Amino acid sequence: MMPFMASAVNLALPAIQREFSLSAAMVNGIVSIYLLSAAVALVPSGRLADLYGRKLLFTAGVVLFSTSSLVLGFSNGIVWLLAGRVAQGLGGGMMMATGLAIISSVFPAGERGRAIGFNVAAVYVGLAVGPYAGGLLTEALGWRSIFLCNFPLGVLTVVLLVLKVPGEWADGGKGRFDGLGAVLYAFSLVSFMAGLSLLPALSGLLLVLFGAGGFVLFTCHELRAPFPLFEVRLFRDNRVFAFSSLAALINYGSTFAVSFLLSLYLQHVRGLGPGTAGAVLLWQPVVMALLSPVAGRLSDRAQPRLIASLGMGMSSLGLLLLTFLGRDGAILYVILCLVCLGIGFALFSSPNMNAIMGSVAPHHYGIASGAVGAMRLIGQMCSMAIALVVFALVLGSHGEQGGNHPALPQALTICFGIFSILCGVGIVFSLARGNLRREWQPAKENHEH
Repeated sequence: MMPFMASAVNLALPAIQREFSLSAAMVNGIVSIYLLSAAVALVPSGRLADLYGRKLLFTAGVVLFSTSSLVLGFSNGIVWLLAGRVAQGLGGGMMMATGLAIISSVFPAGERGRAIGFNVAAVYVGLAVGPYAGGLLTEALGWRSIFLCNFPLGVLTVVLLVLKVPGEWADGGKGRFDGLGAVLYAFSLVSFMAGLSLLPALSGLLLVLFGAGGFVLFTCHELRAPFPLFEVRLFRDNRVFAFSSLAALINYGSTFAVSFLLSLYLQHVRGLGPGTAGAVLLWQPVVMALLSPVAGRLSDRAQPRLIASLGMGMSSLGLLLLTFLGRDGAILYVILCLVCLGIGFALFSSPNMNAIMGSVAPHHYGIASGAVGAMRLIGQMCSMAIALVVFALVLGSHGEQGGNHPALPQALTICFGIFSILCGVGIVFSLARGNLRREWQPAKENHEH
């Protein structure tokens, strides 16, 4: 539901803008407020899931996500739209923080990678189907239908959870929830991510620094807290977890903006229509969906760091090839680069998640799952920030629009070059994580605390 919604709603934005006479900034707010809300919910939801039950938090997330989708479908103004997107983001964050933790609780170490691979494949199927389904629904039934169709899917999911997923998983013992830590985390993250979206403006830089300072305070508080919201010592004492998380941050930071950049290239430089450009860009998520289960299974048999590092190498190669695209690059060449990126991301994503979840004790599954989601969202925001800064520097006052600016191919080449180098640096961190110590025993039966 989440990936489908994230990609489908982009097709509804023009219709929403027309109906409510919204400014471009307000339309951007409909998207960004969802991402911010999801990011804020990730780590606290992971901790709550460890304390009180992962299925409970996941089910609550589905209910909130589905109910807010219903509200969005019947909203009659921008206030209801924004409120619904906040609630939808919080529900989505709860699902993101607990889904991976449940998979890790159910499947033993020797089967976890394959299960994570299928989970990742489902994400990319949603991302691939979303734009086409969103466009068809908006054209045939209106933009509200995109939100309304999520409600029956949510009801079906809750029914399946109740009937087909017995028991509960909670390994947090008798600890307490760190409310102050949650406030510090949310305040720091919102400041940091909002600042990234405003770069290279001075206000954006100040917010980024403010958010970074907030994270320092958050870390100091967590080190002293008797029951921390997030066990920051994992980054100090768990090499596999620390370097795998950093590799994820770098990987998302160097790949997320590629679809945005290639969309500009295909439409403004090569003159393709939106539908044709979308069909070209579809190659990457399709390859990722097909190969993610295979990569996950491979990470059950070989060390995840080797497979994930190979994946980052493929992504770096794909990005390097894109730097030679030029103004008259063949569409077949673009597809080749996208296939290379799809293979790279598939080889990286599932094995890296398997390494993160396999490196922590069961009572930290929720926290680790939340950390994976946080690295993903922060990396995505950093990726877009890098692209926007390059556009501002190369295209000047036309940086925000891009469009038919004669220097657009140069800006794209610089972005792809920076991202390729970042991916290369990420390979070093991916290899530096060391080998994962596996525990080859069956997963414990569902249990309650």
